[in-house]
Amino acid sequence: MKIGLFFGSFNPIHIGHLIIANHLVEHTDLLEVWFVVTPHNPHKKKSTLLDDYQRLHMVRLATESYHKIKGSDIEFKLPQPNYTIHTLAHLEDKFPQHEFSLIMGADNLSQIHSWKNGDLLLERYSIYVYPRVQDTDINRGAYPTSVHWVDAPIIELSATQIRSMLREGKNIRPLVPLEVFDYLEKNAFYRK
Repeated sequence: MKIGLFFGSFNPIHIGHLIIANHLVEHTDLLEVWFVVTPHNPHKKKSTLLDDYQRLHMVRLATESYHKIKGSDIEFKLPQPNYTIHTLAHLEDKFPQHEFSLIMGADNLSQIHSWKNGDLLLERYSIYVYPRVQDTDINRGAYPTSVHWVDAPIIELSATQIRSMLREGKNIRPLVPLEVFDYLEKNAFYRK
């Protein structure tokens, strides 16, 4: 089975993540998308993250009604900080029956050479890239054929914006799945 891995902090997960994931399982050869909740992205400060299991719980709340999309805690069991190349090796050992591909925004693709073994990722794995407004000038011809450019909706929404709105007491209800909104409200996450 061909599975797309959508890595992220999901701090919190929002409708933009779900729109992209759903588009990929409906319009590409990916049969499932797994949201891989990353405990510690080496490019981000861990102090800004909500607890790993709280973020995973929100991802599972958000995806429970989608049959082809699910949350994964696979990186919780791996050494930190998490590197995509190590996670892929672990998944290939654990699930040899699956073929794994990466999902990322064009902004992340433009940074992939700074990642641990970024060139190896480009060489060994299919990468499904969705567009971002700020990346309209990317030279698509500079990337290997393993990079698949997906004509997905451009979503200009970020978890950073949502956290900021929550701190300011603004209504984020339209920006996250209802189950996630209720969970955020009940626990008053990101309010301070």
